[in-house]
Amino acid sequence: MSKKLLLKNAHIENIRNFDVYRKHGGYDAAEKALKMKPEEILEEVKTSGLRGRGGAGFPTGLKWSFIAKPEGVPRHLVVNADESEPGTFKDRYLMEYLPHLLIEGMLISSFCLGSNISYIYIRGEYSWIPDILEQAIAEAKNAGFLGKNILGTGFDLEIYVHRGAGAYICGEETALLESLEGKRGNPRLKPPFPAVKGVWERPTVVNNVESIAAVVPIINISGAEYAKIGVGKSTGTKLISACGNINKPGVYEIDMTITVEEFIYSDEYCGGIPNGKRLKACIPGGSSVPILPANLLLKTINGEPRYMNYESLADGGFTTGTMMGSGGFIVLDEDQSVVEHTLTLAKFYYHESCGQCTPCREGTAWMYKILENIRSGKGKLEDIDLLWDVQRKIEGNTICPLGDAAAWPVAAAIRHFRDEFEWYVKNPELSQKQNYGLANYADARIA
Repeated sequence: MSKKLLLKNAHIENIRNFDVYRKHGGYDAAEKALKMKPEEILEEVKTSGLRGRGGAGFPTGLKWSFIAKPEGVPRHLVVNADESEPGTFKDRYLMEYLPHLLIEGMLISSFCLGSNISYIYIRGEYSWIPDILEQAIAEAKNAGFLGKNILGTGFDLEIYVHRGAGAYICGEETALLESLEGKRGNPRLKPPFPAVKGVWERPTVVNNVESIAAVVPIINISGAEYAKIGVGKSTGTKLISACGNINKPGVYEIDMTITVEEFIYSDEYCGGIPNGKRLKACIPGGSSVPILPANLLLKTINGEPRYMNYESLADGGFTTGTMMGSGGFIVLDEDQSVVEHTLTLAKFYYHESCGQCTPCREGTAWMYKILENIRSGKGKLEDIDLLWDVQRKIEGNTICPLGDAAAWPVAAAIRHFRDEFEWYVKNPELSQKQNYGLANYADARIA
């Protein structure tokens, strides 16, 4: 049974209301933190080993330590709630059912960082959640946990919710800051980094929802105790958004010591694959991370079990590994077409590219067109090599990671399922009528 730190009270009726949240230990961590020195809070977060839960996995405490502190210049905390990665919906769950957990985490984090005005930048498609957050902010303010002179400490904090307009690119922190300032959401060149010049050229820390919510249990149980949960550099618990061909899609909190096989087939989590189908592949960290076939997903190249943590999933690099990413766990059964799925993702990234960088603007369009030709039976075998060449010229050649996010799914699909692309080319009359499934195909990659 996984230890729950974030979702332990999610089942309680009306937990989104302040009084219920408070009754079950809510804001105890905030009271404790406000009696500490900011540097003591920072040390607890560093000790915890908490890594950013938005995708990059960068150590949160280290990121906080970079914030500049020029005399007389305000600092800001910005929560990235622009959860636009296909397959990822765990931040939505936190905000919808446990909004005060986020508000409490923001209070502690803002106090640590010296931010008196903090923001939640939320994706436009989450149209109903800003009202939930606004209500939680008002309740916290009425109870004295926001506003002027919080709990008599002399610390002031206002939190504002800013709605995005539905752009995936604004999940990148500098594009988010541009949008927050009222500009077009184009990524900025770095340096300077947001910790030095962020929103309105003021020192800014940008963290996603889960990362900030995790600060609450860290203060409650201490950074040292938090670090004991998990394994290695994958400390604490992690929220996973599980979807696709599984019996029990949903949001799960894991401690990153379980195997991928246990996560997929255990009744506690995904509950296996419907209709007795076999596992073909999985995208374990949101649409931008490399897809892995079943044999490499369940075991490493050395035959060791693959675990649900940062290090184990990445074992072998992109040749035989993948990434934890944002925790968007997408399962494909034996009847699913990797070509179809890759085309869908390529179309998404083509649509969402801001167009600022030529490799991304032109490359995503080319990848989509080539994949559409292959899928529709108009492709040639040399198109597969062309597709590989295009993605290779996008990766690492753009201002922000959207180019990489568009290239990695294509590269991994060709790397592990090239024969499927070739089948589409060699069977044009069939490829237009049915997906390339493996229900009757004995393949070592399928579990």
